[in-house]
Formats: sequence, C-alpha cells, structure tokens
Amino acid sequence: MDFTNWILIDTETSGIKAPVYVAELAAQRMRGWTPEGPSFRRLLNNNAAIPPETSRVNGHTREILERDGEPPLRVYEAFAKYVAEQPLVAYNLRYELDDVLHSEWQRLGIEPIGRPGFCALSLAQRLLDPVPAGNHKLQTLRRYYRLPERGAHTASGHVETVADLMQQVLRPLAAERGLETWDAISAFAAAPWFPSRIAFGKYKGRPFREALDDPNLYDWLEWLAGANNPRSVEMGRWYLAQLSASSQALASQPDSELETLRRLIAGARTRLADLEVEYTQEHHGVEVVQSRLFSLLRPHYERRDRLRLKIQYRRKYLDALVIEGEEEAEAVTPEYEDARAETEREYADAATLAAESRALSDDEHKELKTLFRKLVRLYHPDRFAHEPEKQEIHERLTLEINQARDRGDVERLREIANDPNGFLLRRGLSSLAFDDHADLATLRQLYVTLQERILNLLDELERLRVSGDYELFTLSGERPDFLLEIAGQQAGQIATEITELEVEAAQLAEEIAGLTGAEDPFGD
Repeated sequence: MDFTNWILIDTETSGIKAPVYVAELAAQRMRGWTPEGPSFRRLLNNNAAIPPETSRVNGHTREILERDGEPPLRVYEAFAKYVAEQPLVAYNLRYELDDVLHSEWQRLGIEPIGRPGFCALSLAQRLLDPVPAGNHKLQTLRRYYRLPERGAHTASGHVETVADLMQQVLRPLAAERGLETWDAISAFAAAPWFPSRIAFGKYKGRPFREALDDPNLYDWLEWLAGANNPRSVEMGRWYLAQLSASSQALASQPDSELETLRRLIAGARTRLADLEVEYTQEHHGVEVVQSRLFSLLRPHYERRDRLRLKIQYRRKYLDALVIEGEEEAEAVTPEYEDARAETEREYADAATLAAESRALSDDEHKELKTLFRKLVRLYHPDRFAHEPEKQEIHERLTLEINQARDRGDVERLREIANDPNGFLLRRGLSSLAFDDHADLATLRQLYVTLQERILNLLDELERLRVSGDYELFTLSGERPDFLLEIAGQQAGQIATEITELEVEAAQLAEEIAGLTGAEDPFGD
C-alpha cells in the first residue's frame, strides 16, 4: 500500500434531483496513505440552476459559478491529466463516481477518467465496526477523532478530511488486521459485510454475537437466513457464519472478548474525560463572560424589567376593572407586589452569582483532567439497571457532577471524585459499587452507553460553539475592550426600549386614573 499511487476525489453538486450537475470537483494524489504533491480543485459553470437549500449547504450559487466557474470540458481535460490512469477512491465511491461523475461525463460525451478503486466509506465501516462515533458520517468521525477542521461542505474540505481519516485513524487499524497492500485493502473494503450491531427490527442495537448466549436472537438470525428476500438471506447467513467463527475462536480463547471490552472501555473513558474537561473549560468561560456582561448592564436590565412588569399588571388591572369590577381589580395590586419582590430576589441572586463567577486558574485547569479521569469511572448506569433505588442514586450523583461541571465548581468536583460514596452518605444516600467486575453483557452495554455519552457531549460542545454567547466569549478573549463595546451597544438598545416602555406605561397609568379618579396603584 505504501508505494501505490491513487487519487482521492469528492464533488459538490447542484442538488439531488436529476439532472445533477457538478459544481465543485476536488482531488488529491495519494501515495499509500499519504497525500503527495499539489491538490486539484475547480469550480464548474454548467449554467444550471442551484436550489436555495443546496446553496445554503455548500455555498455555491449560480451567480458565483458563472463568475468563478470554468467550462466543464476544460475542467475535465485538466482532471484527466491530473489523474492519468490511477484508481479513484472516494468516501461513498458509488455515489461520487457512478451517480455523479459518470452521469456527467456521459452527458458531456467524455470517456470515463481513471478507474474505480475502493470505497473509503466501506473501508471505514469495516475497520471501525462497531463504530464508536455512533455513525460513519464524515463530519461525525472528524469530530470524534479530533481531526483538523476543514471546509465542512466543500469538496476540497471533504478530500482533506478523508485523507486525515485515512492517515490517522484507518491506517493503524488496517495494520492491526495485516492489511498491508492495495489489493488486500481493496478486497477487504469490497467483501460482504453487515454491522456488528443489528440495525433494525426487534433486536435493533443488539450486538449480533449475543446470539451465542441468547437462543431467541439466534433463532431470529436463522429466520433471517431463511427469508424470501435475497438481502435478508445474505445478511442472516453472514451473521451465522460469523457466529460460527466467533464460537470457535472463543473456545480457544475464552477471555479474549472480555479483555477487548475492558480495553475499549478504558479508551472510551479517557476520551470522555478529555471531552468533559474541554466542555467544562469552554462552558465556564462563556458563563464568566455572561456574568461580566450582566454586571455591566444590570441597571439597564432592572429598569426595563420593572417597566415590563408594571405594564403587564396595569393591563391586567384594567381588564379586571372593566370586566369584573373594582374588587377584582384591587386584587391585582398584591399580585404585582409579590411579582416585583420575586423579580428583585432573582436579580439579587443573579448579582451574587455574577460576583462569585471567575475564570478558572491555570492550576484548576490542570486539576480538571485528573478529576474527570476519576469521575468518568463513576459513570456506570447499566450496573444498576435492575435496581431502581440504586439507579435513582446514580442519577442523582450524575446530576450533581453535571451541575458542578456547568458551574466550573472545581471544589465540588474534587469532593465527589476523591470520595464518591462519602459524598453520597453526607447527603443521606446509600453507597454504590463503581468497579468494573461485571458480567460480559453488562460490560458490553457499558461500552455502548459510554459511546452514547461521548456523542451527546460532542453535540453539546457543537451547540455551545455555534451559539452567540460562545462567539462573544471568543471575541472578548481576543480583544479585552470588546465586552465594553458590546455592553455599550446593548445599553443603547435597551435605552431605546425603555423609552418606548415608559410611553406605554404612562398611557396605561393615565387610563387607570381616568377610569377610577384615583392614583395609580402601581406607581413607585
């Protein structure tokens, strides 16, 4: 493999409805697992309309392509020289080559360029099974394996990400399996394969190898192998053949799966701990900046919210007065006093939190990694799945950890990590067992739930990083005066809103005075 030359390709198109036109074509010469030489990237002007939903994803519009794109024949002439006779590889080769490029070449009257290689998606599916990232989407794998960020919806970005995935993730896995040559890797990627976790039906999510211990699952696989549908037959027979091979292997090495699971769980916990640290640092940083902004704008917020509350209850008073009379209207006044007192308490609490909020020190940043290495070992919900009381205690403990994480409360995290059962006992809860001395089925489920937690945390990080609060956190870190600028802008906007609210509040007060002949009951 190390001495084989091949081409990695990707396209962005005008959409999914026929006819489909190529908008961007990208490629990279590869030698073995490594990019070699300059890349290839062209925009194509097919004079074709591009639906708005497609433009929102890949950024290509008809106007951009007419301005920057080249005639397709010129692009493919250059592409043919770049490729020569080397094999083409893509992430989903059937789509990129058969559905997109071959169709376009046929429409343009061009002879096929290059020759089919292997499908990088098929290779990833087989080498990563069971996929720890939850799915094989390219951007999911990039985030899970912390590969460099490339253009998420560009052909050139996809090519670079697949090259990263091949080098950093798939290459060592292929080596472990003894896949050293191009022919061996191509044959492996093309061989019949089905996911180790059942993907559908009543056993969805179950590892098919559990059929060795579960007669019902085994019977279902036999039923699948005898179905009328050719695809189901192929699937069922493949699973049964794998079970036969697994049974023979386990007979000679009965502890092999147990040791593999423990190794996988250890790796998943390390990954989860790293993600928890990353999330804690960034989430807390965002909260600190928001607290500082609140402190700068508090007088403006309070003035605006007092006016909003006054308007709300003046309207309520007038509605009661007109419809139900003076007694019902007078009952609104104590409601307003209670609501105002509650609002003042909320502001006082928020001010206390803002005053206590501070950036984590360098020592605390360093300590977080050690703490989360301990804390992730407590994440074992499957151990207590059939013991409701212990399950509830575990959920309480997990909630305490998550709340402390979100607050950046290193002291509370330290208290839990150093003595989890002591922490539970001090809250009147029973102790729990956190070791991994569990049966094979429980360890399998633990590995699955750890992967799910990793994926959920990746999603939380993604949501955090695309939020406006995170952008403010980032920019305020780059420019110390930025927060003051934003506070000034927001103060101006709030002042405008306050002026409008004052006019409305005065109008309502005047209406009350006109109807009752008495002073406004909601005046300061």
